[in-house]
Amino acid sequence: MTMSLGPYASFIVASYALVALVVLGLIAWIAADQRRQQNALRDLEARGVTRRSAAKAGDT
Repeated sequence: MTMSLGPYASFIVASYALVALVVLGLIAWIAADQRRQQNALRDLEARGVTRRSAAKAGDT
């Protein structure tokens, strides 16, 4: 099953490639930010800073 993209084939392929790169870049950015946030949270918890919601959950 071959699809003919006509004279706009290079534009279509380039557009899909660019979108794929942007999506992969966003995924990598989100994964890196998640690691940074987890490290920051671990650092705060190691210094004794607790979450306010943790105190409410422990009271009941």
